[in-house]
Amino acid sequence: MNGQFTADDLRASVAAGHLSEAQAATILAQAAARAGQRAALAPDDEPFELFRGFAEIFVSVGLILLISGALTLGAAVGGFFTPAIAAAVCWAFALYFTRKRRMTLPSIVLVTGYALGIAASLGILLGNSLDSIDILDSGRMILLLYGVLVLAALALWYRAFKVPFTMFLCGLTGLGLVFVLTDSLVPLEFGIGWDRIFDLRQGSGLAIGTLIFGVSALVAGLWFDMRDPYRLGRWSASGFWLHILAAPALVNTVALTAYNTGGTAGNVALAVTLVAVALLALIIDRRSFLTAGIGYLGILLAWALRSEGDEFSVALLLLILGAFLTFMGAFWTQLRARLMRTLPDFPGKNRLPPYAETP
Repeated sequence: MNGQFTADDLRASVAAGHLSEAQAATILAQAAARAGQRAALAPDDEPFELFRGFAEIFVSVGLILLISGALTLGAAVGGFFTPAIAAAVCWAFALYFTRKRRMTLPSIVLVTGYALGIAASLGILLGNSLDSIDILDSGRMILLLYGVLVLAALALWYRAFKVPFTMFLCGLTGLGLVFVLTDSLVPLEFGIGWDRIFDLRQGSGLAIGTLIFGVSALVAGLWFDMRDPYRLGRWSASGFWLHILAAPALVNTVALTAYNTGGTAGNVALAVTLVAVALLALIIDRRSFLTAGIGYLGILLAWALRSEGDEFSVALLLLILGAFLTFMGAFWTQLRARLMRTLPDFPGKNRLPPYAETP
């Protein structure tokens, strides 16, 4: 013990309820100011936590078995009440494991079980309505109502328990809502290839919906990030899960549209997309955004190239992306500091994570 507190100590104090996020951020900012720098985080750190020990895994396994049994029983018996009871049980367990024990992985399991229970209950209630109406007309209103009600239930959970993973489930629900809306505005033409479905030039509702969702999730993630620039508490953790969804959604549409252009123009557009994703990830200081986006891009392109029988290009693609991510990971802090110093002031720049203002 050297008698010095670290950012991890402050995060633990916030998680335990001894300090508020605002108090912890103020303490850390003051410590950074006394040290003559704004770098309040460890230089190679982006906080992320799924579990804190095997005790959480042990409890989570028990909860998964319990919730799975309740949902399976509900599917066998039928009716609205069984999945609703499963959701209520998850809420009751969260009062102990989430609110009192502050266990990370069990909280994720419980909010997932709650979401499944609510979704099943609402599906049973609204499902009968879909049988008696035209699914292509009034049925869309039922689907939209279903999504809004599930989203409202998840928002209620987030307000009550403040579990960051809830934002991931909210994002998935929002994605479904966007797909319903955009597909009704721009009907999807079935029979075209998967790569064409997400091509903006085809006018596909899925392509437009994915792009809208990606931008919306990115904006929401940045809103959370800017409320917690020092990455101490639940705000930035909530933003993390939204960035995980935003990156693939944006890359899916933009990269496939560029790829389908073909020729030199398509390759150049694809390279520009890669660089743009990397620059955006550096600016917002989210390695998770870059990893999710580029990883998804690599999987899509490797699948497309393999389907064309071009094994050599697949290997070359993996080598290039691997070298790129390795380089970015090794020099992330230096690259971000240089980029942020080069960029002029823009709205919200001072609310992003701090960086070294002098070389």
